[in-house]
Amino acid sequence: MAAIEQAVRLCESLGHIVEEAAPELNQTALVPAFVAFWASNLAAGIDHIAQLTGQTPSGDKFEGLTWGLYETGKRITASEYLRAKGAMQAAARHAAAFHKHYDVWLTSTLGSPPVRLGTFDLDERDPQKSFAPLIDYVQYTAMQNVTGQPAINLPLYWNEAGLPIGAHFVGRYGDETTLLQLAAQLEQAAPWAQRRPDLEG
Repeated sequence: MAAIEQAVRLCESLGHIVEEAAPELNQTALVPAFVAFWASNLAAGIDHIAQLTGQTPSGDKFEGLTWGLYETGKRITASEYLRAKGAMQAAARHAAAFHKHYDVWLTSTLGSPPVRLGTFDLDERDPQKSFAPLIDYVQYTAMQNVTGQPAINLPLYWNEAGLPIGAHFVGRYGDETTLLQLAAQLEQAAPWAQRRPDLEG
């Protein structure tokens, strides 16, 4: 909250109008559709590379989560895939409606400060088990994977442990220019290039 409040104050000091609002996106309902869509496309991609290289996909060539998603994707029916695609397209339309009124949506980048390496088990082959601890952690960035909107993460705030807490700015579909212009303005006002996290603590 402190990171977002600081980002809000910085934006307002630069002349931006900031209001509290969010698009109507039901993240819980979208998770199954997202996993089905992701797993199907991942399976198709792996099978395509396997066909080009003459290799046979096998679990020993992939991280556990990737292989688990591959196996899940192979079981997705055409009907499930198309329903998942429809749910994601509906989410994109909701986001587009929100951005008729707002140029940029500001959230935190992650749901908590950065975690230590190894916190998440990438060897877990069951996608549901693997994703469970991640859902709250990446609750904001994952939505742009669903809606297809551009987003940018800026390290505008640092916590007491010396770790950057990102401000996540989301733009209209296809409008990367606004995000890059905003990022340049914010970086000039609050430079971060020389800051480094304290990884010794």
